[in-house]
Amino acid sequence: MIIDAKNLIVGRLASEVAKKAILGEEIIIINSDLAVITGPKEVILKKYKAQADRGEPFHGPFMPKTPHLLLKRIIRGMLPYKFGKGRSAFKRIKCYKGMPEGFKNDKIETIETANISRLQTLKYITLKELCNMIKQR
Repeated sequence: MIIDAKNLIVGRLASEVAKKAILGEEIIIINSDLAVITGPKEVILKKYKAQADRGEPFHGPFMPKTPHLLLKRIIRGMLPYKFGKGRSAFKRIKCYKGMPEGFKNDKIETIETANISRLQTLKYITLKELCNMIKQR
């Protein structure tokens, strides 16, 4: 299954992907840098910046600063990763920035329940913007 993450809410996308991966489905997520996190930008940036700065340089915990790896880390948080079932489900998930050449002719799906058009607020930030802001600080 190939999912286009453009304009999808990250939390809803992650929960759907985690459910399908646990059931044994191979999942590929494209345009992961265009997925959105809802809420005021300042609050979101403060939260993720605190997570990125936590720990020591050589002892972690390590927080990814690229959009596709950050999305994969968020999905990992919705899986029972410390157990075999969750770890094998996590291996079935692939995330890509943009649209890779190999998937242009394949059937691409979206998750309607996770679309940003369902929101009534305009307060959100894309993963690409968030990662750029985290890197700058």
